[in-house]
This record gives sequence, C-alpha cells and structure tokens, in this order.
Amino acid sequence: MANVEHGGTAGNAFGAGAAESARARLRAIRIGLWVIAAVLAIRQVTVVLSTPKGERLTDLETWVGPNGVLHVKGSLYDSTQFTGTPFGGLVLKPLTRAAEQALGWGWTFGSLSLVVVLGLVVARALPQPVSRRTALLAAPVAISLLMLSLPVRNALYLGQTSIIPVLLVLLGCFAVRGERASGLLIGVAAALQPTMLLFAPLLWFTGRRRAVESSAITFAGLGALAWAAMPHDSTTYWVHHLAGVGLGGDADDLSNQSLHGALLRIGLNGPLEITLFLLLGAAVAALGLRRAIRYARDGQLLLAVAITGCVAVVVSPTSWQHQLLWVLLALVGRVGKKTSDRPMWPVAVILVMTLPAKMMLPNMAALFPLRDNVVLLAALAAATIVPFLSRTSEYYRAPIPTDYARPVPTRWKRVPLLPFLGRVFTRPNLLLELLLIRVGYSAYQQVRLAATGGTSAGGRATAEHHGDQILSIERFLHIDIEHWVNHAVFKVEWLRDFFDFYYESFHFVVPLTVLAVLYARRPGDYRWARSALGFATLIALLGFWLFPLAPPRLMPGLGVVDTVHGVQDFSKPDYGTLTALTNQYAAMPSLHFGWSLWCGVVIAVLAPKWWMKALGLLHPLFTVSAIVATGNHWVLDAVGGAAVVGAGFGLTHLLQGPRPRPLMKPVEVSMKEPVPATGRTPS
Repeated sequence: MANVEHGGTAGNAFGAGAAESARARLRAIRIGLWVIAAVLAIRQVTVVLSTPKGERLTDLETWVGPNGVLHVKGSLYDSTQFTGTPFGGLVLKPLTRAAEQALGWGWTFGSLSLVVVLGLVVARALPQPVSRRTALLAAPVAISLLMLSLPVRNALYLGQTSIIPVLLVLLGCFAVRGERASGLLIGVAAALQPTMLLFAPLLWFTGRRRAVESSAITFAGLGALAWAAMPHDSTTYWVHHLAGVGLGGDADDLSNQSLHGALLRIGLNGPLEITLFLLLGAAVAALGLRRAIRYARDGQLLLAVAITGCVAVVVSPTSWQHQLLWVLLALVGRVGKKTSDRPMWPVAVILVMTLPAKMMLPNMAALFPLRDNVVLLAALAAATIVPFLSRTSEYYRAPIPTDYARPVPTRWKRVPLLPFLGRVFTRPNLLLELLLIRVGYSAYQQVRLAATGGTSAGGRATAEHHGDQILSIERFLHIDIEHWVNHAVFKVEWLRDFFDFYYESFHFVVPLTVLAVLYARRPGDYRWARSALGFATLIALLGFWLFPLAPPRLMPGLGVVDTVHGVQDFSKPDYGTLTALTNQYAAMPSLHFGWSLWCGVVIAVLAPKWWMKALGLLHPLFTVSAIVATGNHWVLDAVGGAAVVGAGFGLTHLLQGPRPRPLMKPVEVSMKEPVPATGRTPS
C-alpha cells in the first residue's frame, strides 16, 4: 500500500562532474552500510552457534527437543514452558522429527533470513516523499537496527518465532497485491499471536474491508483446525489461560513488558488487577487505534502499523522481550518542529530497544518502576501521546533549521566539519542530552569494569606490575610523595575527614553543576564544554583498557593507608556497596583530577568575576591533593588526567573550531539617524 519512488537524478544543477562525484559518494556510503549490516548478521549467527549446547536455542529445545513439550502426551499447557497458541504448537510439531543439529542451523539461518526480509519490507514502506538517498540507504540501516535490537537478538538466541507474525503483517500491508491475500497473511499472524487481530480495525477504517473479512475467515479456520486436532489444548488456552493470567511462568516477570505484567509488578492481583487491566487496555486500544487510523489516512501507513503493534504490546496479557519489535518500527514517526529536536524520538527508541534497561536509568530504588517497564512505557507513549507530525504540517519536511556558526577559515581543511559537531548557539534538547549522558556514563562504567575481565580483582598482577613501573618513574623524577602525604594527612583527623569527603562528594557534583549552569545560561558554551569533556572521557577509557594500574592504596608492601575504605584485605576487598561493580585498577589517567581540571578551565574561561575564576581553579588543586592524600592515585595519574583533558579540548577545537562567541544583537537604529550612502543599516 506504500511503495518508495526511486525517481530523480543526482545534482543536475551542479554539472556532470559534481553529479558523478555525488553518485560515487552515495555508492561508497551504501556499500559501507551493507558491510556493517553483514558484519552484524555474521556476529549474531556466530554468537548463537558458538554458544555451548544447552545454553542456546533454549526455547526451541524446550518445544521440539527430545524431552520437549511437543513430545509429551497430554496438554501442551500442563507445564509453563509453551506459551504459543494451539495452532502454533500444531505448526511446530512436525519439527520434532528433524535432526537436532540440522534444526538448530536451519532455524538460526532461517530466522536471519526473515530479519533481512523484514528490513527490506520496512525500507520500501517508508512514507512518501523520500529522497533517492534515503531510499537507497534505508534497507541496510533498517537491517542493521534490527540486528542490534534486543527482540531480534533474543529471538535468535532463544529460538523464538516472534519475528514471523510481525513479518506476516508487514507483508500483508506493504508487499502482496490484493486485499484477500493481505487478509490471509494477517489472519495467519493472528493465529500465531492473537493480538494481531487489532489490525482488523485499522484495515476496516482505511477502506480495506475485504482484507478484514479474509483475515477473520483465516483466523477462524486455522483456530478450528487446531481445535479439531488438539481440542483439550485449545480449551485450555482459550478458556483458562486467556483470562489475563498469562502463560510461561509468573506474569510479573520483568521480561513481560505488557500492562498486565506492570500491574502485577506494582503489587496488584486478583479480580481488581484484571478489571483494571481490561479497563486501561480498552482505553489504550481505543486511543491508539484512533491515532493509527489518522496517520494511515495521512499517508504514513508504516507509522500507523507500528502504532497498532505498540497497542498490541500494551494490551496483550504477556508481551515477552522477543515480541517487542513494533516499538522499534515506531521510530519512523517524525517529532518536533526544530531540527535539534528531531533526533530525540528515534534516538530514544533505538537506545530503549538495543540496550539493557539498567543502562537507561540509574540503579535507584525510586526509579525501579520506570526502569522495569521502560519498553512498555515506550510502547505506551508511541501508541497514545507522542505527537507525530502530519505530512501536511509545514515542519514535516522542513523543520526549523539549526543556526551554525560560520566555518573557521584557519581550520585544518583535511578534517571535515561534521554537521552534528558544528558550532551551534542554540540550546540542545534537554531530554536527549540527559539520555545520552546517562547512557554514555553507563558505557563508561562497563568499559572500566571490562578492562580487568569483568571483576574488581581481575588483572591484579598486571595492575601491580604497572604500579611498580609508575613508582620507579616517580622515584627517578623525585616526585614519589604519595606515602609521605598519605601518612601526614592520616595523622590529622579533621584534614583526613575533609579530603575523604572531598574525594567522595565533589567528583560528580561539580561537573554536573557546571554543565547545568552552562545549559541554562550559556548554551553555546555548553556544547563546547560538553564536547571537550566527552572526548577526554573517551580517551581515558583507552588508558583504563590498555594500562590497568593499581593505585598506591592497593600496592602490597608500600604502606599507604586507604583512608576512605579502611585497611583492605586484598583477598576479600571491601570498597563499600560498589565492591563488585567498580574497577579499582582504573587509575591511569585520573578522571577525578581530569574532570576537576575540566571544571577549573571552564570556570576560569567563562566566569564573569575574578573570585569565581579563583574558586574554579581551587577545585583541581583540592582534588589533586585529595586523590594523593587518600592513596587513590599516583602523582603521574594526575598528569595523565591533565593530558586527556588537554586532548579533549584539542579535539573539540580541531573538529568544531574555537569556542563560539555569542551572536551580537542588532543595534536598533533611530528613524532620525541618517542612513549611510551604501544603503546598509549600521550594526
């Protein structure tokens, strides 16, 4: 019902040479994206097939393996291991005769092929109009995002069938010709996953009533076939299990991202929970389907289908993680009048669908209800409240542009000025900034921990060896003052308490405060300072990975006291609640000092008063004193921290240019003032 037009020529106005150059660049980009998609596909297959037997394709093994539920005489639902419909069990039963190894390989590569087809269909279904560049690049981008998404990764790893209903619906809406064939495919999808019946109202109110009739007949016929073949199982599924109790174990499991699962997680159960679930589900279905019909009539059928799928996720009694592909498809909707706001929705959807929920929100008890239901909330938002733009909106194709500063003439010309790194004066989207900061910090934590093998004590021997090397260098330079400073401070209780408090408290508070003030008062400078901090942190991660280093407090025989955590037993260290979650050997470079130096530089450059600049410069001074006095860093660690911060500012200058100056406000000209002979208005 929606096909991409591949018309137009490339750059007729620029001459044959420019057009050929543009086509060559586009061809190179397209090849590169297809290579990325192929690499991701190979990686997913390798992960599955390299996993030991018994740990991969566990759901498929549970169904059709030698001891699987499809071999058992009796009901499929005597246990909680099979959650599909009776028709799904009827389809899978012939697979019990297949050889185990051949079935595993065939299922994996077959599922991979379905993902590729799904990406191609999605690329062809993009709402009109689309540029030639978008049409050519959409397919590899769609396939890559699908490969990275948690639903596809889980489906491939577990051996699930969740890709099939989604693909059948999309084929029925966008690929096949004729309403009856379309309805047939959607009916088969509903026989495998009954919530696909929610697509019937979308088809009906958009004029495809024959497709609705065909899907209803197909669904009823396949259900009757399964009932005739397995009457007891059909009765169990449709009568006993469809009342909202769910299947597959406890319905409050975190992987059940449905409204029913969320209500159970907050402590509701019994008739009250079922009644509330039915009422809220009906409200979501009514509102979501109404929105889907509106966008379908607007010419955005792919978005309408995605919204309907999100409604199905919310109102289904159980929506396991491998069934949540509809949320990813909702990123095709356009949100925001400004260019700077346009990436907010797709970036949020991609992060939600590709990263664990723990990386999205901090590990705080107050945020657990949000963290545990983050995919459900994304589906609920897409279905009911996200203000997707209509194609008739003036901002749909031409959002309010971002004002970039003029390119710097002295810029190193071989380094391209990327649009998203350009010098901008406008304030960035706050939600997008917070989301990226949180995800970036989570990735930073993961890399720090992975640098020592995933445990706090991993890589201890290497880290201690590097510690001996650092100590030798400092002795050669006569700057090995760690032991003396540590013991001198330890003897003065108030001074020890001050440095302990400073070390634990100001590392995050001051940088976040500086970022918050800049965001609110100096958005152009915020972008400059934030980029420098980000580059410095990325460079520091390389240091943690390549050079694990034991701090003085963890060096055996050195005699440095851990003033923050107390004397440590290296066989069973205790660094507080983060003992198992932090890399104690990520000492070089010191980001404690690096971040404090970044704060000092930013405050010294931007603060309007001299005393503010002085206070800003005192922060790195106190920090370097604290990290040495508490035994957490060597002096050379601080030197490394200063180096990465300098590199961060240098990369920012190289890629974005100098710190942007505020735009001068135009001077109002009095009508009595003479206008210059040139005709220009003075500014």
